[in-house]
Formats: sequence, structure tokens, C-alpha cells
Amino acid sequence: MRRKRRIGILTGGGDCPGLNPAIRAVAKTAIFCYQAEVVGFKDGFEGLIKNKTKKLGWEDVSGILTLGGTILGTSNRANPFAYGEGKKDVSPIALKNFRRLKLDGLVCIGGDGTFHIAHRLHQLGMPVVGIPKTIDNDLERTDYTIGFDSAVAVATESIDNIHTTAESHHRVMIVEVMGRYTGWLALYAGVAGGGDVILIPEIPFDMKKVCQELLRRSKIGKRFSIVVVAEGVKPAGSGLVIKRKVKGSTDPIRLGGVSYRIAEQIESLTGLETRVIILGHLQRGGKPTEFDRILATQFGKKAVDLVMGEKFGWMTSRQGDKIICVPIASAITRLKKVKPNSPIVDAAKAMGTCFGD
Repeated sequence: MRRKRRIGILTGGGDCPGLNPAIRAVAKTAIFCYQAEVVGFKDGFEGLIKNKTKKLGWEDVSGILTLGGTILGTSNRANPFAYGEGKKDVSPIALKNFRRLKLDGLVCIGGDGTFHIAHRLHQLGMPVVGIPKTIDNDLERTDYTIGFDSAVAVATESIDNIHTTAESHHRVMIVEVMGRYTGWLALYAGVAGGGDVILIPEIPFDMKKVCQELLRRSKIGKRFSIVVVAEGVKPAGSGLVIKRKVKGSTDPIRLGGVSYRIAEQIESLTGLETRVIILGHLQRGGKPTEFDRILATQFGKKAVDLVMGEKFGWMTSRQGDKIICVPIASAITRLKKVKPNSPIVDAAKAMGTCFGD
């Protein structure tokens, strides 16, 4: 009699809305469609390294569709190939724990950092399948990642709310959103929220042109302006504005301060009163949108099918209206960046939005 198959699952990197719906989809598909067992690793790869697990039955994932965060916990510091302050390679321990549990496959839900680790583990023989999630939407080979739509919704609502106070006090309001190397979140939220200026890493901006636009609006009677800024924009002649570095993290750079620098320049060059609002981790919280719940459900079901079909080293992907799979390696060769001539940028410029170029 064939033994019951077992699937492992973990959530790595930063949290975002949509992780719990993905966990739910993986567990329910495995249990109901394949009569398989599901083992969750706690706190991302930390659970794989330290053998911290939790068996997931249908009752454990019932009712989590609308919950933000992840019931398994996560970590962006537990890299098996560079673990702890000594940066030790503990991947043999991770592989040993995986094999001890007699798992048929491991579903890794994560972004670029998680997938780099998953790809290396797969090269060592671990049967891995990926589900893409990141609010930055910067993974190649998929149109959308889990969490992006929810983050756009939070950022857009924040921009909507800022309009009233900006108009009341006749100020320039800078709203800073996440986006270290790509501007998808700033672009989508900026367009949806009616940002007058949108600054993203992919489009170099001239501060003088930004100020000219703000002064033009002021002169024609627009007594306030909304500037949406991605945290990773680089002011002319400088690099990323880094706040600090975190030892042990898979991505140690912590950005901070670019919007305050831009605000100082705006006030200096225009005389317009300027304020800064940094949304920060608010963008990672809250309930997943309907789109993210559906996307996570589709990705979770597809991931289990890949495990059962022994198609390892692949990740789920949405291209157009289809859910397909692509090699993980093809999604991490480079970041997916906004094209300066993309349709959404062209549409925004047609509405009069300034990108500082």
C-alpha cells in the first residue's frame, strides 16, 4: 500500500496580505484532492533549519482566507547558506531535516530573496516549488505577485485621504511608498490616487523640472500638490539614501530619508510648504484584496499540482488570464522593472502627471 504523500510549506521574506489564502489553498488542495498531509515550517527557512514545524489540517486553515500576515510566521534573516552572524552554511542541516520528515516537496512562498535560496536548495536536490509574493511586484515571468494589489489598495486609500488635508492647508504633500529598486507600487498607487508628481527608480528625475511643475500648478490656482515617491528613487547626482544596514538579513540595506531630502529641496527652490508621509509597513498589513485572495488560491492549487506532478524547480505564474508555471531560475535572473514608455506611464503623462524627466 502506497504511503500517504506529504508536502512542506513555508513563507519567507517580508509578510504581505495574501499569504494566508495561499497557505489555505495549498493545504486544502493537498488534503481534499490528493489525500496528502501538509507540514508547515514556522518562521520561513528558520523552521527548516531548526526543524520547527506544524502539521496543517483543514481545520487549521479554515477561516484564514481574509486574514493578513501569515499563520506560519516568516523571517528575512534565516538564509541557510549564510546563517547567523557567522554567515555559516547550514544548508546540509536544512536538507537533513527535510528528508527526516519524508516530504515529497516543499512549497516556498516568497519573493526574490526567498527564490534565490529555494533555487540553491533545489540544486542540492531538494524538490522545491515556488509561489511568488511581493508587494513590489518585481519578479520576472509573472504579471502579478501575491500582495501587490493589496499594497496598492492601501497606498491609494492613503493618498485619497491626504488630498483633503493637502487642500485645506495648501501644501505639497509627499507620500513615500515602498519600492527599493522598482516603482510598480508608486506608479500604480500614484495613478490610482491622482498623484500630480510620481517619482520612481526607473525614470531619472530632474529636481528643477519637479519644482517647475509644482510652481506651475500653484500659479494656475492649484493650491496643493501630491507627490508620490518610491523609497528607492535617487536624487540627481546621488545614490540610494540608506538609513542603516541590518546584519544577517538576506537584504541588509534599510532605506530612509529620501522624501525628506526631496521636501527640503522643494521648499528651498519653490517656497511652497511641504510635508512628508511615509507609509512604511502599513502597506504590508491589513486584509488581502479580492484580487489577491483569488490569485493566491489559484497559485496554491497550481503549486500542489506541480508537486504531485514532480515538476520541481518551477514556480506558479500569472500571464494574462492564465495560471501557468515557469522555472524559478528564469524569474530571478533580474528584477522586473517599469518600462519608461509603458502604457500606464504614457496614460499618466496624458493626464498631466509629472515624472520629473
